[in-house]
Amino acid sequence: MLSVFEGSSPLNRRQLLSVGSLALGGLTLSSLFARRAAAAAEAIGHVTGKSVIFLFQQGGPSQLETYDPKPDAPSGIRTMTGTIPTAIPGVRFGEYLPQLAELADELTIVRSFQTGNGGHNIEPIVGPDSRETNIGVHYSRVVGATRPATGMPTNAVLFPTAVADDIGRPTARGNLSSTGSYGSGFAPFVPGAGGDLQKDMQLNLPASRVFDDRRTLLAQLDKLNRTVDATGQLDAMDDLRKQAFELLLGGGVAEALDLSREDPATLAQYDTGRFARKGRWNASGRGKRGYYYGQAKTIGKLLLLARRLCERGCGFVTIHAGYQGVWDMHAEGNNLNVVDGMQAVGLPFDHAVAAFVGDLKARGM
Repeated sequence: MLSVFEGSSPLNRRQLLSVGSLALGGLTLSSLFARRAAAAAEAIGHVTGKSVIFLFQQGGPSQLETYDPKPDAPSGIRTMTGTIPTAIPGVRFGEYLPQLAELADELTIVRSFQTGNGGHNIEPIVGPDSRETNIGVHYSRVVGATRPATGMPTNAVLFPTAVADDIGRPTARGNLSSTGSYGSGFAPFVPGAGGDLQKDMQLNLPASRVFDDRRTLLAQLDKLNRTVDATGQLDAMDDLRKQAFELLLGGGVAEALDLSREDPATLAQYDTGRFARKGRWNASGRGKRGYYYGQAKTIGKLLLLARRLCERGCGFVTIHAGYQGVWDMHAEGNNLNVVDGMQAVGLPFDHAVAAFVGDLKARGM
């Protein structure tokens, strides 16, 4: 716990020890940054600087209603909803992907991929091929769990609860945060939805000169040694100590999570709220109404949040927007039929991913 004392307040022995330990903690934090910076330099040859956003649609989406509708195939192995032309001559998508069809020339469609498992588990993001470890954990194992310059986690998992307060606890039929044999130190960052959890990532400090005074004192002490230091090591340590203070006071991760800081036009571009109608599926799909609602309401904002995290140094982001089985269209009452299901989850998926692709292109990402 962090305690901040006003300069005029008397300190008892316990409080004095607390102040001293904060100073030691600050020095330790800057030393930690130094070690992480050195480790990052060693790993630089293994990374490209690119980020991966893995939008995991569990259930899963039928190729016949999305990217491989097979309109000329016999009944039973072709689309049930029809097809639409795309920006690529001769290539057609399922009828409920109109916006992505216009961006087909910006996409790479892999029609031959399969996990080899027909169950509703969380392969391929976690499975035998990944050593039962979230794929992003392997990335963090190479580059480190956080970015030394910002404190930003390098691997994150986003559920609808990251952007909405009225969505229930996620269920994914598997542990998307699994670290396998690597240990909890490489576990993905899993943010919650606003409220106290997000506020806990920021420091609410009174108007006080405590930290400025301590920063000044440390700078003055270092000045005494600078005259005999000809290697530049103290200057580098000044930068790392400054980084430690700025991380403590700046709240960079919390800033990335705050979508209210985004341009309103961009927020509107990603918004899929109009597709979220909680009471719509009363007869069919009643068992998963909350899942359909959660996916439709949040998938756009989750992609926007993923982009913001990657801009600030997160290298691998897994998004689980629909929880288990929203694409599982059995039409038996608990699940929607194909046509209703594509309206419930296909349309918001199309809108969100199209907005994401267009946004990345506009930003040169």
